[in-house]
Amino acid sequence: MNTVYKSEAGASELRWRYREALDAWPVPAEHIRVPTREGETFVVASGPQDAPPLLLLHGSGANATAWQGDVASWSRHFRTYAVDLIGEPGGSAPARPPLASDSHARWLDEVLDGLGIASAPVVAVSLGGWVALDYAIRRPRRVTRLSLLCPGGVGRQKMSVLVTTLLLRPFGRWGARRSVCAVVGLKAPEARPILDQVVLTFKHFRPRTERLPVFPDDALRGLRMPVQVTVGGRDAMFDSAATARRVRECVPDARVNVLPDAGHALFGQTDSVLAFLRD
Repeated sequence: MNTVYKSEAGASELRWRYREALDAWPVPAEHIRVPTREGETFVVASGPQDAPPLLLLHGSGANATAWQGDVASWSRHFRTYAVDLIGEPGGSAPARPPLASDSHARWLDEVLDGLGIASAPVVAVSLGGWVALDYAIRRPRRVTRLSLLCPGGVGRQKMSVLVTTLLLRPFGRWGARRSVCAVVGLKAPEARPILDQVVLTFKHFRPRTERLPVFPDDALRGLRMPVQVTVGGRDAMFDSAATARRVRECVPDARVNVLPDAGHALFGQTDSVLAFLRD
């Protein structure tokens, strides 16, 4: 049995839901499988093949469908590559190499090489933001721009969310939905489809328990590419105030946006990110 899932039946259900979601991808897409040392990596490519590349990295407990609301806009200007992170509930291998190593950078090297990409801008969220930052720090020549949404590895990772989730677990589906609302900062009536999908995913999926390493100031100061960071003021996962402060101090030319009423899940950023990418 695949250890990132709680059961093979649950894994099958999530795979079926993922295929269904990919069938509803808003623009024509190509599905690419790239062999790497960590196993096969699944990528959804959209946009003109001769357009400049754009790499998309989703967050924990997600997959390429996290970008369905953005890809129609971005793929008019870029060849977008929505990469399923390894060890997450998508189409990539279940491998979870240690975060406190260069394993993810070496994995992304192979993904980019397999796609024929020498360098590209990267848009990433949460765990994907950590992976993108790690890669930009280790491989600065391969990242031309960096747009991060609620990235990990900068501000303190909060543990209160875990406590809330554990306290609500005995209350079944109601408790699961309440815990998701606490994490992403959304109310059920306004985002029922998203909430239902997240609840279903974590019913069957085992999330990572490894804390995200925090990047030291010197590493952040070494970022030379244009950087955009957007955080939610009510982020329950990371200390967004500290994220904004450290980025402003260590990357003086970075564009830092704090959305005071937003939580960890940020919506409506398509145009802002696109403007940064095309600047």
